[in-house]
Amino acid sequence: MMGGDHLNRRGFSKACLVTAVHAFCVPLARAADLPTDPPSTGHINAVTPTLGGRQFWADELFFHHWHVQRNVLTGHCRLLDGSNRRHAWGKFEECCAKLEQIKEQKHLPPMQGPAVVVLHGLFRSASSMRHMSHYLEEQGGYSVFNVNYPTTRGTLADHARQLDTVLKSLVGINEIHFVCHSLGNLVVRHYLADQSRPDVRIRRMVMLGPPNQGAQLAEVFADNRLFNAVAGASASQLAGDRDNLQAELATPGFPFGILAGGRGTQKGYNPWLGEDNDLVVSVESTRLEGAADFAVLPVLHTLMMDDPQVQQYTLRFLQHGYFVSEREAHPLSRLAPPAVVRAK
Repeated sequence: MMGGDHLNRRGFSKACLVTAVHAFCVPLARAADLPTDPPSTGHINAVTPTLGGRQFWADELFFHHWHVQRNVLTGHCRLLDGSNRRHAWGKFEECCAKLEQIKEQKHLPPMQGPAVVVLHGLFRSASSMRHMSHYLEEQGGYSVFNVNYPTTRGTLADHARQLDTVLKSLVGINEIHFVCHSLGNLVVRHYLADQSRPDVRIRRMVMLGPPNQGAQLAEVFADNRLFNAVAGASASQLAGDRDNLQAELATPGFPFGILAGGRGTQKGYNPWLGEDNDLVVSVESTRLEGAADFAVLPVLHTLMMDDPQVQQYTLRFLQHGYFVSEREAHPLSRLAPPAVVRAK
């Protein structure tokens, strides 16, 4: 009986090994059968989907849904289409040259009209803003550039410089709006502080769960070496001295609205924060004097960009400068209390 069990275990282990090898090798074999682009960049390239690793890639250039990303560790670049399939890799100039070839081959028209630049939050990637981006494209008719930046690799200043590079690549676009989640809002504010003359095409901005006054949850882990090592310099800035952080950020000089998550109660979704919150950021921390409109919706921080009401409010603000109506707008000043708007 024991011998039979032993053979069964050996047979089971062997089957698992064969299955694992098959699962690993078959995709590689299929990838090798895919068509290969001419090596115009000097590098042979199979047009295959990327394998992730988005905390190491930063978008630097957009043309419609095509984009060039740079690896923050190696410095090399890759050219991706709208489905994140790689068409070229190598130097930045080589990827741009390949994009020019594709423009001619596919007769791609120049970019034009209004656009929305979308930025995700800490630990996330552009995929977290995918549903919001599709909504703004389909319902608002905007060209949407869903920017990926490696939140755990680099400081806010690094991300702001990357954003500047992206904006300069949007040739032909005549209006730019921002829709940002969490840390992405601070990237924009850092960009504005860095520029003596920010891009004149910028019109409006919607902030989703912005830690404008710092993030209490990050402050809890401020002295945790493991957290700082994993989360990176940007998170350490959030958890650090608030006055130092504010000195590096500017208040937008164009209309912006703030959507915070909360329950309308003193404890919010996370009782540890001691005040109304979206589980991660308190309602009070989202406030920023000068906002054209402010609302609190019953949504969680991590999921708020996928909420239908958040999407509707976002589009309405981009189009009109308010979330519900001009009469019901709640601009923020030092004396104005938070406005709580319930789902309808």
